Amino acid sequence: MAKSTRTARSTASAPQLPSRPFAAAGPAAPLTCGQVSLDGLAADFGTPLYVYDAAQISARLSLFQLALAHRPHLVCYAVKASSTLGILRLLAAQGAGFDIVSGGELERVLAAAPSAAGRVVFSGAGKSVQEIDRALEANILAFNVESEDELELLAARAARRRRKARFSLRVNPDVFAETHPYISTGLREHKFGIDIRQARRIYNQAAASKWLTPHGVSVHIGSQIRTAEPFGAAVARVARLVRDLAKDGIPLTSVDAGGGLGIDYHASPSFDPAAKVAEYAAAVEAALKGLDVTLLLEPGRFIVAQAGALLTRVLYIKRNGKKTFVVTDAAMNDLIRPALYQAFHEIVPVTPRPGKLAPVDIVGPVCESGDFFARDRKMPPLEPGDLLAILDAGAYGMAQSSNYNTRPRPAEVLVEGATAQLIRRRETIADLLAPELL
Repeated sequence: MAKSTRTARSTASAPQLPSRPFAAAGPAAPLTCGQVSLDGLAADFGTPLYVYDAAQISARLSLFQLALAHRPHLVCYAVKASSTLGILRLLAAQGAGFDIVSGGELERVLAAAPSAAGRVVFSGAGKSVQEIDRALEANILAFNVESEDELELLAARAARRRRKARFSLRVNPDVFAETHPYISTGLREHKFGIDIRQARRIYNQAAASKWLTPHGVSVHIGSQIRTAEPFGAAVARVARLVRDLAKDGIPLTSVDAGGGLGIDYHASPSFDPAAKVAEYAAAVEAALKGLDVTLLLEPGRFIVAQAGALLTRVLYIKRNGKKTFVVTDAAMNDLIRPALYQAFHEIVPVTPRPGKLAPVDIVGPVCESGDFFARDRKMPPLEPGDLLAILDAGAYGMAQSSNYNTRPRPAEVLVEGATAQLIRRRETIADLLAPELL
């Protein structure tokens, strides 16, 4: 049987850390991560290079575990944010569960921490037969089901394996969250979830199945949401559904509040990660007041984004008329968020040069006008060979990378105090050509 989430609590104290682990000893001093020089990492492992701070990742997970210590809970890290095995292993060792959205992500969890299978929830709108079968074989905690057709298929596959499937319906609460339209998921016009008005009927039908066990109810309204109110509103609607189902004789044991808590990519001094988590936990707890359920959460970005940076070397300084372009060895295939979402990432020289700030475009070598990291960004003087750190790149950086223009993807390094561990080697051209046939 899957491990019960009712005992999944943390007694550790979360260390007090700044919102970013990348710092300098003084205005002209080079940046470090933990006790490790970023210049040294670039020299040892090359660029582009993803660097992560283990202490920051662990502390962010602990913030949620401590804020929810009063209620049975399980923090299911959203694997899609950053799925490297070394990061998954680090989180599993602290008792994290995992939210997956594909069979490949399940295999990553099983490779990094086989004993964590019972702490996995499987989300996603398009699960295949093969993915469902593998998850049933692994005996995951629950499936977050997104359609009636999927629930019917889950019952059929469970019957074929003669194994009951625990499920939660992902309901669509029709709650608006102010975020980028590509990462908003809580309205009726989105592809995700089941209309909450239909959920009670579907649960009652599913309860009659020999091969389905109603486990909970799930909701996820979007990503990079900076206020707690939308989360509270969504969970309040879910709580009403849980109470209605209890009247029908269907007692659910969990509520999955999803993820989506945002970070401050501009790193304002007023942004306090611990305060944001406390505000979030209070809003969700107020909505669940009086319900005896285990709370599942699915944070991803909030845990890893600010723990990671992409290091890149300046190749050229190019001037076209009034425009100055800083051409780097990293590109949109390494970090696509600025091109895809027009996302802001702070970019800083690892070793700053003295001089006046001037506007530049920081771009990569990929053959696309959309290959940029910043436009008209005021930067100190830069020269070819200088090292830049693109901050807050730990989430949806490496996870969304590609081999566009036949570019090998970067290496990844995890820093723990004074130690740097290579957790993913740099790809080679041989790696890229290996699957192809002539």
